[in-house]
Amino acid sequence: MKIGFSNEKYLKEQKEYIMERVSKFQKLYLEFGGKLFNDRHAARVLPGYDENIKTKLLEELKDRSEVIIAIRAADIESNKLNNNSGTTYERESLRLIDQLREKGISINSVVINRYYPQENVDHFIALLNARGIRTYTHGDTLGYPNDVDTILSEEGFGKHSYIETTKPIVVVTAPGPGSGKMSTCLSQLYHENKRGVKAGYAKFETFPVWNLPLKHEVNLAYEAATADLNDVNQIDPYHLEAYNKVAVNYNRDVESFIILKRILDRIMGSDIYRSPTDMGVNRITYGITDEEIVKEAAKQEIIRRFLVAQYEYKKIQQDDSELERLRRLMDELMLKPEDRKSVKVAREKRDELIAQGFLDRNVTAIESEDGAIITGKDSLLMDSCAAAVLNMLKHLSGLPDELHMIDPAVLNPILDMKKDIEQDAKTQLNLEEVLICLATSKLYNPSAKICIDHLMKLRGLRGHTTGILPSIDYELLRKLNLDMTSDYEDGSGKVFQ
Repeated sequence: MKIGFSNEKYLKEQKEYIMERVSKFQKLYLEFGGKLFNDRHAARVLPGYDENIKTKLLEELKDRSEVIIAIRAADIESNKLNNNSGTTYERESLRLIDQLREKGISINSVVINRYYPQENVDHFIALLNARGIRTYTHGDTLGYPNDVDTILSEEGFGKHSYIETTKPIVVVTAPGPGSGKMSTCLSQLYHENKRGVKAGYAKFETFPVWNLPLKHEVNLAYEAATADLNDVNQIDPYHLEAYNKVAVNYNRDVESFIILKRILDRIMGSDIYRSPTDMGVNRITYGITDEEIVKEAAKQEIIRRFLVAQYEYKKIQQDDSELERLRRLMDELMLKPEDRKSVKVAREKRDELIAQGFLDRNVTAIESEDGAIITGKDSLLMDSCAAAVLNMLKHLSGLPDELHMIDPAVLNPILDMKKDIEQDAKTQLNLEEVLICLATSKLYNPSAKICIDHLMKLRGLRGHTTGILPSIDYELLRKLNLDMTSDYEDGSGKVFQ
């Protein structure tokens, strides 16, 4: 992989800047946006970026910090899923607690926002308490977000229970967006002020990048990532007016700033922040070492997002507003799907098969770090994704393509049994089944062992498939962090997948 980002430079600058902000207060409430673990969007647009760098930052600050996890009651009750992990918000919260504790990072508590008694919510609270995790509940805030006088009264934030904290940095994070991180921070500021503690607020968001141009590819990639939320980047008008300097923010932060500033000024007793950008502590640009590599990666991310949205739209046939926003971004940068190399190769190979009379053969192509495009096609034995991954593992291992990694004596009985169970003569082995066979084969086949040893080198590679893969393939690809896009094509004529 061509590297365009230095984690060491970024981590040093980011830590120093946060500590500089902490020095202005007795206690800093730091709202942590985005993903603490497995931030794959950042890793895709900033090649070389460690997707767990935020956690490493917290590790370096752990002697001075503690973490509050915010979650909204309605998201627990509705079993809302985290888009990144595919798990519910409550399970994601528990996983987050375990992961942070393994790093020695102190968990203060969990706060349930907009709480009212509900079966799932109360069960979750009981579960947390049984595991020794302090839990607080905050109901709706009277007057929030516009009536500042009511918000900053005993009928507003005053009704929220105060979360006891002891360290100078209090990180407020969440299992996903819309969990009430900011309201938790503001409520705590209100209570700290009542107790005579000089507390402050800051926001840690990686994107959009405030000191890159508005139309920089990295910032446009962020718009692509939030196209479903209808977020747009814009010049921060408050920053421009206050400092005569251009800074980039996004619409929701700009729209809410006036009310937020009034609340912060009232609580802290002074004009601390003059713009939404002032509140941020993002130093991500200090880690960029090769801007051209980063720009190209961001373009690839926009194409990826477009292909994913196009697939979902064709699959669900619902609102196309997200797809249209992504199409406009593609047009703005004069991009086309075939600029993703694996798309071009996969579609060309599929056209060749159609010309030969194979109308229902799917093709999968994967781009290696050395630039080679490795393909696989549907066969009577396995699906195209399994074939492409096997071929890529051989390529990464330096083994000849014609070499068989798995003895047919292993594969065929499994395929026959699967056909009997599913009662479908066209059944193929999927990626998971083929990898299990490969792992079994390594006991007696040294080449299979070499391939298994290279499995983690699939992480971060880009691929494309011309048709619909089995759902189990997509799930395994997500775990492998192999970035696969798809066309929504199915030559079988089936309407159920």
